[in-house]
Amino acid sequence: MRVKVISIPVLDQEKALQFYTNTLGFIKKQDVPVGGNNRWLTVVAKGDEDGPEVLLEPSPLHFEPARTYQHALLEAGIPYTQFDVNNVQEEYERLIALGVAFSVKPTEMGTVKIAVFDDTCGNNIQLIEML
Repeated sequence: MRVKVISIPVLDQEKALQFYTNTLGFIKKQDVPVGGNNRWLTVVAKGDEDGPEVLLEPSPLHFEPARTYQHALLEAGIPYTQFDVNNVQEEYERLIALGVAFSVKPTEMGTVKIAVFDDTCGNNIQLIEML
């Protein structure tokens, strides 16, 4: 068993695609219309094109419990998911220069360093570096 796709709820798929590709540096993997204005829209890490895909899921628009859950996590400051990076401080500085808003600056916590940013799509995302 292995992870193939993880889902991140987004309020606007096109805005999410622009942020996740142009700002975070992911690469668009799949973009398939699935009815209405919805798409099966995934991105992957650059350099790991056959690795796990992140589905930019429009569920908050169509399923009230998803919208409620997403909003509750955002308001509580809880990350929806986390992305592994080699160096949290460097990634933080790169993203700050691109205008990304962080709610938690790089912080060491035992054997990890973390930072948390707003993905502009309704989610807090945590960066993590294993120390």
